[in-house]
Amino acid sequence: MKDPSSPNLGSTSKLLRALGPWMATAIVAGTVIGSGVFKKPQVVSNELPFSGLAAIVWILGGVLAFLGGLSLAEVAVLFPKAGGNYVFLREGYGRLAGFLFGWVEFWIIRSASVAALATVFTESFHDVLTEVSPTTAAGIGPWSQKIITVVVILVLALVNIRGVRWGGGLQFFITSIKVASLLGIMMLPFLVAAFVQGPSVPRPDVTLLEPAWPPAGGFNLAHFATAFLGVLWAYHGWMNIAPVAEEVREPQRNIPRSLFAGIGIVMFLYLGANVAYYLIIPQPEMAKMKAPETGVASGVSNDPGIEVQDKTVAIGFCRRLLGSVGVAVAAAAVMISVFGALNGNLLVGPRLLYAMGEDGMAPRALGAVHPHYRTPALAITVLAVWSCTLILGVAFLTWFHILPEGKAHFDILTDFAMFGSVVFETLAVTTIFVFRRRLPNVERPYRCWGYPVVPTLYLILPALVLGNMFVHQQAEALTGVGFIALGALVYYMAGINK
Repeated sequence: MKDPSSPNLGSTSKLLRALGPWMATAIVAGTVIGSGVFKKPQVVSNELPFSGLAAIVWILGGVLAFLGGLSLAEVAVLFPKAGGNYVFLREGYGRLAGFLFGWVEFWIIRSASVAALATVFTESFHDVLTEVSPTTAAGIGPWSQKIITVVVILVLALVNIRGVRWGGGLQFFITSIKVASLLGIMMLPFLVAAFVQGPSVPRPDVTLLEPAWPPAGGFNLAHFATAFLGVLWAYHGWMNIAPVAEEVREPQRNIPRSLFAGIGIVMFLYLGANVAYYLIIPQPEMAKMKAPETGVASGVSNDPGIEVQDKTVAIGFCRRLLGSVGVAVAAAAVMISVFGALNGNLLVGPRLLYAMGEDGMAPRALGAVHPHYRTPALAITVLAVWSCTLILGVAFLTWFHILPEGKAHFDILTDFAMFGSVVFETLAVTTIFVFRRRLPNVERPYRCWGYPVVPTLYLILPALVLGNMFVHQQAEALTGVGFIALGALVYYMAGINK
C-alpha cells in the first residue's frame, strides 16, 4: 500500500488542481440536490403517512450523510487522488474490492444516476412547454423526449471535456440557482398568504400535519426502511467530492470544509422544503402523486371540475399556490435542479474510469488526459454513451413489456442504482478503521471527530436498508448481488488480479 503521507502525493498529476472551496462545496451540494427533493416526498408519504415520521426520515438521511462525511473526510484527505471510493477500497481491502466498486459504479450506479437525472430533466422541460406552448409540447412524444434526453447528456459531456473549470464553474452557477429555488419553495406559502388575496388561495395549515405519529403498535419498520431508501437517493452524491480530490486545491483543508458545508446546506433545504409541502398538500393527496407511467391522476386545477396529473410533489405544491403559472415555475425549478446534478455526475463520475485506467483495471486508454483540456476526455465520453444506452434500453424493454409499465423509468433506474451504492459507499466509510490500524503514525491534517463511535453509527441504518431490500425488494437486491458476482468472475477470468 502506498504511503499516503508522502508529500509528493498527487504532485505529478496530469489533472489540474482548479477547484477551490466554493466550487468544491457546489459539487457536494449540487450533485446531491437533484430530483430527490421533488420526486421522493411522494414515496415517503406513501410509505409513512405521518408527517412526524416523514420528517424523521429526512433528518436521518442528513444525519447519516453527516456521519459519513465526518468519517470519509479523513480518508479522502489521506488519499486526495482521482477515483474516490475506488482508491479507498483498493488501498483498504485490495484490488478486487476496488475493481468491484468500479464495476458496479460504472455499469449501474453512476450511469443509472445520470440516466435517471437526464430523464427527469426532459420530463420537466416537457412540463414547462406544456404550460407555455401546449401545441409544441403535444408534438414531442415519448420517443422524442428520449432523444432530447440523450442530446442533453452528450452536450454536458462536451462541456466537461472542455475543462474542469468549465464544468466546475457551471456547477457553481447552477447550484446557486437551485439553492435559491428551494429557499423560494420554503417561503412560498407564507409569501402567498401575505400578498395574494382571495378565498381560493390556500394558506399554510398546521392541521395538515396531522397525523404526525402512528397509533400505538402502528409503526412498520419495513415501510420505514423503504421510505428511507427513497431518502437515500435524495441524499445520494454527498461523497462526490472524493472522486475529484486530485483536482481540488489545498485538499487537506477544502475537502472537509466542502463536505460539511455541502451536507449542511442540503439538510436544511430538504427539511424546509418538505415542511412547506406538508403545510399545503394533504398527506393522502401527496401519497397519490405519480409519474405519468402509472396512469394515476392527482392534483388540483383552477377549475374544480377538472382533475390534473402532477408528476412531482413540487408541481402539485406550486399549482395550489400559483395556478398554472406555478406549474411552469415548479417544472423549471426541477429542470434546473436536475440539470445541475446531471452536470455534477458527468464531472465526477469519469474520474473513476480514469483512475481504473491508470491502474490497468480498465482499458489503459481511459487513463489518458486530453493534452490541451487536461480532462479525462475518453472516460467522460464512455460514461455519457453508456448512460444514453441505459435510457434507450429501459425504454425499449418497457415498450416490449419486459419491464413493468406501471413503474416509472425514473424509479426503475434509481432502485437498481441504490443497492450497489449502499453496499460500496458503506464499505468505503469502513476503510477509516483499516487505515487507523495500518497507518497509526501517519500525519492526519483532519481526524474524524468522535472516532470510532461516529463511523460505527453510520453503519447501522445502511445495514437495515439492505436487509429490508432482501425481504421487500428482492429483484433489485438479487440483481445487485448477481452483478457483483459477475464482476468478480470478470476480474479473475480477465487476469486483472495479476
